[in-house]
Amino acid sequence: MADDTLEDFFILRALEDPITEDELTAAAEQSGEVLQELRDEDVGIRWVESEVLLNDDEQITGTFCHYQAESETAVEEHAERAGLPATRIDRRGQPLEGE
Repeated sequence: MADDTLEDFFILRALEDPITEDELTAAAEQSGEVLQELRDEDVGIRWVESEVLLNDDEQITGTFCHYQAESETAVEEHAERAGLPATRIDRRGQPLEGE
């Protein structure tokens, strides 16, 4: 599937308990493996970027991820197979203008 047919999705992955850097790295590796599996199955999905969320103690409490995908179902399937939370999935709207 061509990238220009993919929609932008933002995914909040809120964690019940903080995780370590090693656990975050392992989750990212698992995510990448699942993304490749899905693409091998002709599912249109790709990771764009992720922001790491920290609490006041600098502990990792989640991520805010940007994906491009053919559907919300593809994003949900990725999360399920990778064992990642998908607390909230939203489509990208029009950006705000400002400074």
